[in-house]
Amino acid sequence: MKKLSILFLILQGTFASVHAQDQLLEEIVAVVEEGVILRSDLDRAVGNIVTQFKAKGTQLPPKSVLDKQVLERLIVIELQLQKADLAGVRVSDADIDAALSQVASKNGINLQQMQMAIENDGMNFAEFRSDMHKELKTEKVRNGLANQNVTVSDHEIELYLADNNISQSEVRLGHILVSLDAKAEPEAVSAAKEKADNLYKQLEEGETFSVLATKSSDGQKALEGGDLGWRASNELPSLFSDQLKSMNIGEFTHPIRSASGYHIIRLSDKRKQAKKMITQYNARHIMILNSELMTAEQGKGVIDELSARLTEGEDFATIAESKSDDTNSAPLGGDLGWFQLYEYGQAIGDVLKDLEDGETSPPFSTQSGWHIIKKVAQRENDVTDDIKRAQAQQAIHTKKMNEEVEKWIRDIRAEAFIDIRI
Repeated sequence: MKKLSILFLILQGTFASVHAQDQLLEEIVAVVEEGVILRSDLDRAVGNIVTQFKAKGTQLPPKSVLDKQVLERLIVIELQLQKADLAGVRVSDADIDAALSQVASKNGINLQQMQMAIENDGMNFAEFRSDMHKELKTEKVRNGLANQNVTVSDHEIELYLADNNISQSEVRLGHILVSLDAKAEPEAVSAAKEKADNLYKQLEEGETFSVLATKSSDGQKALEGGDLGWRASNELPSLFSDQLKSMNIGEFTHPIRSASGYHIIRLSDKRKQAKKMITQYNARHIMILNSELMTAEQGKGVIDELSARLTEGEDFATIAESKSDDTNSAPLGGDLGWFQLYEYGQAIGDVLKDLEDGETSPPFSTQSGWHIIKKVAQRENDVTDDIKRAQAQQAIHTKKMNEEVEKWIRDIRAEAFIDIRI
């Protein structure tokens, strides 16, 4: 469960409680607008990060540095939660359950097993659930605000696809940030550049990138050793992707200036995206819809009669065109075109997978009514180009979203009243 525990600790280390209102006499370590961060909030978050580092076998930064990094993360989270409350963002229990189930599924276990694993590691599942609530809430407010300003044009997609050098690759990056306020004075800019140059020198002298990132980076992934994970190359800001074209694995950039400060990027690994083949099916469909005028029992009588006519040799397309209630496929003789197995739902897919080419199913029911499916053909289709276009749209959108979110976080951090008391 070591890998699983690390995943849980990352979430808990990031989303420590910042609203322990019942502990009014506790030390306040930071005032964030109208909210506060308590000593217990910070201690819990730091404790989770320490456990996470030990589980990974990673060297910890000095306690003063770790406390500063974790407190800054809690401040940013608190600001986002306040903005989410102002925007009326709501996260339902169903949303939380779905997110928790997804985490469990990715780890090959069910939700009950995940709860047991968390509690066996000495953590409180109720706190973990609360952390997930905060994560979903901040994600909603970030995406909602950023989406207002993000659009992707066909021209941008074409330009993305034309960049064959990197559009078919993914990279894993390390990141060190020396942050700067958008309105930083020249002296602050000079100090930040000096710090970035010094970090670059340490890397050239053999310092481990992840260790240096943990100790010195202001980036959101500092506590993960600066690891940004796998990214499609064109999801990255052009400021970075342009540098990557000429880099080999293991190399790192000189400090790069952006609106948020100075960056040092390490190319940790890269890989090509594989050719994508999918199984597609072509079928015809007849449906008798349940309605106030047609009960399920009456519908069964109609579908049985149509099935008998098909057995006697009548043309499927002719019957579908005149009798089917599927308004999309009926004018086409019931033709559903080419589609993936479960594109039209579990029931239709389960029936279709057992049919031979040219075979017609017996009648079967779903919540919407009664159905007959005739399998026409099956093929393996290369959808690499289709997927690339969808990925291009997503990559451009993600890139713009990330830039908008980073700008928004910098702005709310710069505009907020924050009183750090440690």
